[in-house]
Amino acid sequence: MDLLQALILGLVEGITEYLPVSSTGHLLIAQRLLGISEGAAANGYAIAIQAGAILAVLGLYRVRVAGMVQGVFGRDAAGLKLALCIVVAFLPAAIFGVLFNSRIEEYLFGVKPVIAAWVVGGVVILALSRWIRSHREGLDLAHLGWQSALLIGLVQCLAMWPGTSRSLVTILAGLAVGLSMSAAVEFAFLLGVLTLTAATAYAGLKEGSGMVAAYGWTALIVGFVAAWISAALAVKWMVAWLNRHGLAFFAWWRFLAAGLAAWLLL
Repeated sequence: MDLLQALILGLVEGITEYLPVSSTGHLLIAQRLLGISEGAAANGYAIAIQAGAILAVLGLYRVRVAGMVQGVFGRDAAGLKLALCIVVAFLPAAIFGVLFNSRIEEYLFGVKPVIAAWVVGGVVILALSRWIRSHREGLDLAHLGWQSALLIGLVQCLAMWPGTSRSLVTILAGLAVGLSMSAAVEFAFLLGVLTLTAATAYAGLKEGSGMVAAYGWTALIVGFVAAWISAALAVKWMVAWLNRHGLAFFAWWRFLAAGLAAWLLL
């Protein structure tokens, strides 16, 4: 992998990680377009550079994160409650990932499964567009309980199918349990920090030596920095967009991505 390829993959990761379009799907397609051979090292690299996107959200939501850290040390009751909700929401994906990660990589990390997930997700967005608009107003994060957080976490497991989008399913689940759009988006981002951190750490431990041997440290650093900067910009844009519009735009994005991927496959 040369530095230009690493830069492109980092930008793709950062731009799409928190948008409801699936960063994993985009990265898989981008890797194929760039001529990067599929395999454990390539899959591990796609997950490892998520650390840049994690850092971006930690920076943008540093006040909320600081409140949760203070809550853990008994200084912020609201922060502790939110932190516990995020941990509860994280657990289903953690358990599911440990049990089925190898099978997911074997059967679902491919172009055809990604195309199918993109299309299904787009159809779901359009089918629920009126419902989504009617649920824009709702509760803030202070009213989120652990039962609702657990439901969001269970739904997040669907996003282990590449192309589904973790952000999409967690935002929809947040709206379903009564959160406002802004609260659902924020919770999806904060939950993503913990989920992506665990996935990145797991990929680093499992495939770290193989990634470094295949691509080198420089490519990893370039991908990380590109993902960090582009994710920060993408998150700011998405929040501003959703405050004025709905999710329908992302349905058409998904259809376009699926069409391009199908064309390339053929």
